[in-house]
Amino acid sequence: MFDDQLKTQLAAYLQRVVRPFTLVASLGDDATSTEMREMLQTIAGMRPDMITLREDGQDARKPSFTLVREGDEGRLRFAGLPLGHEFTSLVLALLWSGGHPPKEEADLLEQVRQLDGELNFEVYMSLTCHSCPDVVQALSLMAILNPKIRTTVIEGGAFQKEVSEREIMAVPTVYLNGEMFSAGHMELAQFVAKLDTGAARRDAEKLSAREAFDMLIVGGGPAGAAAAVYAARKGIRTGLVAERFGGQVNDTLDIDNYISVPHTEGPQFSSALLQHVREYEVDVMNLQRARALRPAAAPGGLIEVELENGGVLKARSVVLSTGARWRNMGVPGEDEYRTKGVAYCPSCDGPLYKGKRVAVIGGGNSGIEAAIDLAGVVAHVTVLEFMPELKADAVLQKKLKSLPNVDVILNAQTTEVLGEGGKVNALAWKDRISGVQQRLEVEGVFVQIGLLPNTDWLKGTVELSHTGEIMVDARGQTNVPGVFAAGDCTTVAFKQIVIAAGAGATAALAAFDHLIRAGA
Repeated sequence: MFDDQLKTQLAAYLQRVVRPFTLVASLGDDATSTEMREMLQTIAGMRPDMITLREDGQDARKPSFTLVREGDEGRLRFAGLPLGHEFTSLVLALLWSGGHPPKEEADLLEQVRQLDGELNFEVYMSLTCHSCPDVVQALSLMAILNPKIRTTVIEGGAFQKEVSEREIMAVPTVYLNGEMFSAGHMELAQFVAKLDTGAARRDAEKLSAREAFDMLIVGGGPAGAAAAVYAARKGIRTGLVAERFGGQVNDTLDIDNYISVPHTEGPQFSSALLQHVREYEVDVMNLQRARALRPAAAPGGLIEVELENGGVLKARSVVLSTGARWRNMGVPGEDEYRTKGVAYCPSCDGPLYKGKRVAVIGGGNSGIEAAIDLAGVVAHVTVLEFMPELKADAVLQKKLKSLPNVDVILNAQTTEVLGEGGKVNALAWKDRISGVQQRLEVEGVFVQIGLLPNTDWLKGTVELSHTGEIMVDARGQTNVPGVFAAGDCTTVAFKQIVIAAGAGATAALAAFDHLIRAGA
């Protein structure tokens, strides 16, 4: 169950447990129940003075286990094995149940404790989903903190019948009191904001009351993180506001080309970025989306960034690093069947299509990597590429050709996503040479056709290219005095993490030079 390295790590973590609790298991006769029994016995054996194991649970979902603290009937349950990407979620659940304090802002934790009403959450996840742990950990913590909240974490692979009956085709998917609540990545503050309607107003007031920054970075990906570090090292008042710290990096499974780091995974890299930024005096304002930029009214004046919640931040200089998002196909049926057969994250949602036929739209690196990953899970993959040849690296194409359950269709223009009964059952496409319309029977469509810059909110303020990218010079300067930009949201030639980080550093240094010359 656990290799020696994981056992060593787990034993060290469990030394932080200071309050006793019980693991109550509901087990069957299947192989997964046997694995769960072994896992729980290992955990309990590491801290027998604090952790007790019982196997008399009566939960209908088997195998599962509930964490029960003294004087508590148990509000957090794991159905299926929380391993893979969820190993950290398991460790944190054990620590929090054992009295170890969570690393969240005190105000946010108090908001969780004050949430009213009986809230029964069910979160479906997969062990290969790198967006799921944040959701699982947020809802786990909420159940531990608030006696009115219950959370059941369900590993979709172990409960395929349930996943099929609820027609869940993307993870993470969250149900609240039996009704669909959310799909996709969310963090603790976002759950609280959605449940506590007054939270956004209070947050806006706090943000607007902040003192003006010397440099404000908008966006928390590699470019934004680098800009924040370089700005803070200059000793100036630095702020970073981001819709989601880490940006696209959070959704990247493997990173193999960041110089000096032979291999890492997106969420780990994102965590390292945040840790580095927090080593400096940077005011990090996460989970805040910008909606307007107002240039300074006069030379040397303050630039304003208005947020979706109504808060307004002021700064003497601004670095825009809002990154990009997956490009949509823009065809009929795409929005209708989103999360019901149309997906954008193969590593997250691929396991839900085990044994099914799927299509991958796009023959670039991301599309071919997706097809290779999916081929090991699904019955068959068809890659549809708009151009007359694949655009992916040769090494990826060679690997793709070696797979027996993958077909490639070139000169294919996707025209519609088709479905029946609320889920995808086919894809319509046109042969660009003959003009003949075709139909491809599939149960899933994975869209991998590039990126769109997150710059819609800047139209009419800074100069954008015809593709919506922020126009910048070699120093990252935009056409607006005091406003700089870096990363995938700009006209930089190549969209790579290492290039974004370098561009962020360049923009911050240029913005600092601007402040000096402006006498700020």
